[in-house]
Amino acid sequence: MSTILDFLQLSDTALSILVLALTVVTGLLLGRLKIGKVSLGISGVLFCGLFLSYMGLELPHEIQHFVKELGLILFVFSIGLQIGPGFFSSLKRSGLSTNLLAGGVVLLGFGIAVAIFYLFDIEVSVLAGILTGAVTNTPSLGAAQQFLLDQGATGAAADAGAGYAVAYPFGIIGIILSMILIRAFFRIKVDQEVSSYRKEQQQDEQIPETLSMAIKNPLLIGQPYSALSELVEGNIVMSRLLRGEEELVPKLETIIEENDEVQVVVAPQYVQRLRLMVGDVAQRDLRKVGGKLAMRHVLVTRPDVGGKTIQELNIFGRYRANITRIFRAGLQFIPQLNTSVEIGDEVRVVGNTEDLEKISAELGDSPDQLNIPNGLGLFLGILVGVLIGSIPIFVPGLPAAVKLGLAGGPLLVAILLSRLGHFGSVNFFVPSGANLILREVGIVLFLSCVGLGAGPQFVEAIMANTGWQWMLIGATITFVPLMIIGVVARLMKYNYLSICGLLAGSMTDPPALEFANSLAPTQAQSVMYATVYPLVMFLRILGTQLFVVFLI
Repeated sequence: MSTILDFLQLSDTALSILVLALTVVTGLLLGRLKIGKVSLGISGVLFCGLFLSYMGLELPHEIQHFVKELGLILFVFSIGLQIGPGFFSSLKRSGLSTNLLAGGVVLLGFGIAVAIFYLFDIEVSVLAGILTGAVTNTPSLGAAQQFLLDQGATGAAADAGAGYAVAYPFGIIGIILSMILIRAFFRIKVDQEVSSYRKEQQQDEQIPETLSMAIKNPLLIGQPYSALSELVEGNIVMSRLLRGEEELVPKLETIIEENDEVQVVVAPQYVQRLRLMVGDVAQRDLRKVGGKLAMRHVLVTRPDVGGKTIQELNIFGRYRANITRIFRAGLQFIPQLNTSVEIGDEVRVVGNTEDLEKISAELGDSPDQLNIPNGLGLFLGILVGVLIGSIPIFVPGLPAAVKLGLAGGPLLVAILLSRLGHFGSVNFFVPSGANLILREVGIVLFLSCVGLGAGPQFVEAIMANTGWQWMLIGATITFVPLMIIGVVARLMKYNYLSICGLLAGSMTDPPALEFANSLAPTQAQSVMYATVYPLVMFLRILGTQLFVVFLI
């Protein structure tokens, strides 16, 4: 290899790109190999990086550090954009119990490390490195090393790096192995878990119901249709009105007449109230009544429309039509006057056929428009995320401030921006295909640099007399807490896919999340990962510093 490189006379930049590409290509090919039904997947890149680094291929330290952090930022930012819309509903539903479980993984790991310190003759610096490697948390390693360097212990900081390199590979394998063992122990069938998760989502999202009703309550006759909206606190849209043989789109100011038959879209928790206070179910299903009204799904793609509210769009005031539902990132909900539509939303419109054509043109309805790169929103989000991740958080008693870091900051900002949708004229929509590419590029860059930076230390530690002891300690810190909490979570009736996201998030481990995501095409894993990530990241960074401070 060196002869070929000497012959090519590559510049440092070209050589760095060549080494990175070689690591990624060989790693992805290795990841495709299966032993039974198990493969390394994306983690193959890490092990190829370790091997190539040991064989003499390396990157300049500055380039390696930059590419690794850039890859991590791209990965976590794309994850945040993907799961943002469903994150807050998940946090509201199970955030406390989930974070308690993830915190249990963290505390058990520190407890095992403290016990090992008192039972075995091992340096605090090495044990801190093993601890951070076993939980695959690079920022906590940086925090420990920074404290050691501030104390003038340069050699101890290097020992921490060696301990990290030895423990890190099994840190990744141990998380994946715990997922596999929990699945086998409880005899879990993934397809059933997918079905169960989607049913839970439908219940939690409170998917709107469509009702055809005949108005019989005499107290409503002569009142405007806005009275129906007031009955259910605005959680309703009137889509069709059949008055005799005339078919209309009812407006809020339309006066209710006796024997009106109206089709409404209403939140499920208000269905029974509406039936009791309005009248009987109509004899006819208005959706099946032929007439001049039609329904169309329209994609919001025009930049000047994104961020406008239903009231600002005024579709119901300017056309014989109404927006009855909004579909966003797998969720659907009833639009209210203050509900905004965002780029990438799909809206269901019911109205006159001629008006539907005009509304489609007004909203865009051009899928090709969504394929146009949105670099401004993407890099503005990364900029803000890096700034927030760099804000020091001062904790009394600690010699150095803690930070969310280059992973926690961009993840948090991406979740918020995905939820926000836009800021002024800047939208933060990223097509799913582009998001997947960002995620893949980010994770392979991160793993390749971790491997290329740890190869020689990894082999040196393994060959030493204490190497296997370090590896065993790391495996214990990785595996025992995960299995305990994983079993507890399953006994608490957690969905298996959510457990996988919980375990990956409790270790702040992107490769493990990638493995979990490969099990099934749902957002359960990523949503759970992001639910616990901020707290876990803070606990690991703060806990590692406290670990070193008190034991040194």
